[in-house]
Amino acid sequence: MSDIPVIDLSKAPGERAAWDRPLWIIYLWAICEMLFVTNPWQISSTLRVRVLRAFGAEIGSGVVFRPRTRVKFPWKLHIGDRSWIGEGVWFHNQDAIRLAHDVVVSQETFLTTGSHDHRRDMALLTAPVSVEAGVWVTARCVILGGTNIGRQALVAPGSIVRGDVPAGGLWEGRGIAGWRYGRPMGAGT
Repeated sequence: MSDIPVIDLSKAPGERAAWDRPLWIIYLWAICEMLFVTNPWQISSTLRVRVLRAFGAEIGSGVVFRPRTRVKFPWKLHIGDRSWIGEGVWFHNQDAIRLAHDVVVSQETFLTTGSHDHRRDMALLTAPVSVEAGVWVTARCVILGGTNIGRQALVAPGSIVRGDVPAGGLWEGRGIAGWRYGRPMGAGT
């Protein structure tokens, strides 16, 4: 095994590969995120939405943002009307994340659009995430870049999602090797 090459991380491309705004905007956003979005106090959801919009997020009407939410780059976040974002959700959006209308993303879910080219040089690789109308992503799920979740699908608690979830489907991810998906809603296990 010692003949397998290891990447020298000191030579890896920088973490700022997805920073498509001036440095001062990135830092100003970090302060505003901490004060108004990630803040655990039960401050107004409307205030959170206003701050996100001020930094370029496209957020529809009636969207509810619970406390402790994190958003890497608000200008890459698009959320449709009447969607609910649960406490502790993290949008690690180095690429676009698009949620249609009436989407629920429950507590502690992590949506990430970034990964690394771990076989070559650890360069940042990104792919968008798309979630169609009526989807419920339940608690503590991980949604990976390149994922498309179809209309009215359900992602079971603790699932890891990579790829396509069909409309009306149920996705239960049990570890990396045990994917089960595409069952109609209400189907037995």
